Amino acid sequence: MAAEPQGQGQGQPPRRRRVRYRVQTPLDVTVLRSGIPDTLPGRSVNLGEGGVAAVVAGELMLGEAVGVEILLPTAVELLRARAMVRYHDKLRSGMEFVGLTAKQQAAIRNWAADARAVPEMGVAPRTAAQAAKAAKSTGWHGGGVQPPISGRRGIWTIALLVVAILLAIFFWSWNRGWEELESDLETNEKTIDAVDPQVHVPADEMEKLLTHRVDPDYPAAARPERLRGVIVLDVVVGRDGSVVDVHALNGPEILAQAAISALRWWRFEPYRVDGQPVVAETTVAVEFKP
Repeated sequence: MAAEPQGQGQGQPPRRRRVRYRVQTPLDVTVLRSGIPDTLPGRSVNLGEGGVAAVVAGELMLGEAVGVEILLPTAVELLRARAMVRYHDKLRSGMEFVGLTAKQQAAIRNWAADARAVPEMGVAPRTAAQAAKAAKSTGWHGGGVQPPISGRRGIWTIALLVVAILLAIFFWSWNRGWEELESDLETNEKTIDAVDPQVHVPADEMEKLLTHRVDPDYPAAARPERLRGVIVLDVVVGRDGSVVDVHALNGPEILAQAAISALRWWRFEPYRVDGQPVVAETTVAVEFKP
């Protein structure tokens, strides 16, 4: 969710600079704290080229740098972007994208056009009367200000240089941390791909270990034919309880893909054998009705 720089309180929603579109789709927010990545599952509320608003299952801090992964309903690949937390209150967060590429911006626009997404307009700018009222309340009238003396110029120059140096150090450290995080994520993905299930667990037994569930949305493209049915999925759960692999065993492709997109965000308690967590394989059934 695009927002103005700091100036809003934690309980005040930020101003929106760009059009956003209503969309409810699973997302993951990764936070780098003390050098350790922490991934929080969530669901988006709206999305635009400037940022995303979401309900996140965890606390975020204003000004915190995060990584966001979103699977758009009509997209094939995940949208991965860096963002800055501009608003957080009662698990609702607003995050402004940082360095979104032209390809990613085009992907958002194409999704909005294909899905005929409903836009949410931003907050209108202040009128001249409102600006004048604000100026009057602060006692500033655009005149009568004495020019700074030469000594103050020197102090301000030094202060600006110090701020510039601190910002350069901050962005260098922040970027280095994200490079290390991305490297670790790539390593983890390769490790996960190489893991084979160690045990097959009945569906009812594995369901008791479910801690976080994301229900799939009925695909808009399936409504003209009013497709319905039960999609059975083969699911592999890693030692940490996350879904590391999932594929459908039956059903129409469009319903199967919607089910797979939702199941990727499920979380379980680790399945244990002799007290040790293992990679478990199970099945999950998801029903779709128009």
